[in-house]
Amino acid sequence: MSKVETKKRVKVLNVSDLAVGIGQRISVDGEEIALFKQKDGSVKAIQNSCPHKGGPLSEGIVSGEHVFCPLHDWKINMKDGKVQAPDVGCVKTYEVAIQENFVYIEVPIIE
Repeated sequence: MSKVETKKRVKVLNVSDLAVGIGQRISVDGEEIALFKQKDGSVKAIQNSCPHKGGPLSEGIVSGEHVFCPLHDWKINMKDGKVQAPDVGCVKTYEVAIQENFVYIEVPIIE
């Protein structure tokens, strides 16, 4: 029997807990996630581990929709999770919703 992946919406923090361009590390169901508030007020959520050497992306430098890994400067697009050339790889991305000043993310659950 194959497993079906569904998602659940999790309230993680208040939007005011995030500063523009500064990463915030959270943990949801054992997954480390990095949150980033953008200049337009939107929030991006990605896996908090660089695919190269596991660097904590929440501690990286943000430039627009990209974050640079603090260990080896890999550039990762926070919108699609793709590592930018010449490096290769990707990280998980999470859907984000903001309601009544709270940030919610959708995380997978396997049934």
